[in-house]
Amino acid sequence: MVRTLAIGDIHGCYRSLDALASFVALAPDDRLITLGDYVDRGPDSRRVIEWLVRRHESGGLVPLRGNHELMMLAARKSDRHREEWLACGGEAVFSSYCTDRLSDIPDEHWAFLEGSLRSHFATKTHFFVHANAYAEIPIDEQPDFMLYWESFGDPAPHESGLTMVCGHSPQRDGIPLSVGHAICIDTWAHGRGWLTCLDVDSGLCWQSNESGATRRFWLDEGP
Repeated sequence: MVRTLAIGDIHGCYRSLDALASFVALAPDDRLITLGDYVDRGPDSRRVIEWLVRRHESGGLVPLRGNHELMMLAARKSDRHREEWLACGGEAVFSSYCTDRLSDIPDEHWAFLEGSLRSHFATKTHFFVHANAYAEIPIDEQPDFMLYWESFGDPAPHESGLTMVCGHSPQRDGIPLSVGHAICIDTWAHGRGWLTCLDVDSGLCWQSNESGATRRFWLDEGP
């Protein structure tokens, strides 16, 4: 049976991502949706991007765009944008590439960040965004502010009737936040939390962290 899996904000935590892929027993035919914020803050943005590029090339990845990808791309436009990005964790990206020049980042990685990331994705039962969505606006008409920047808060049910799965708002207790019709799975991987993978059909959650620990639990029960 093909699984539909979602992974929350990775933020350069390659060790957690690699462990999570093994723990989940990620298969080639799994539909994997990553919710954005692959870079900044954590220790190894480069290896995260390399992993995502390989998975995308195999056809097994639906990668969404996060606000940190937007900031990294904007950093090439002006010194002001560069400083804003660096202040939000971009220094960790440079460290992972062993450089302080954006031009040293491989063209393949820029092409992935520019051309392969989506603003949203939907199945028959769920829709996926990085940050949030207005309840009364169709998913494909959402403004960028909501898709990439708005905190989770207490969202109302979406007019589509689909369940929203998002990241962006870190749950510092390490537990995904579900209000039934909306689920936030950013569980603070780059902090002292966990990286979460959710099977959206069954509600099973897998988690890993930078210390090498793993755990598994049902969404409605908690760890």
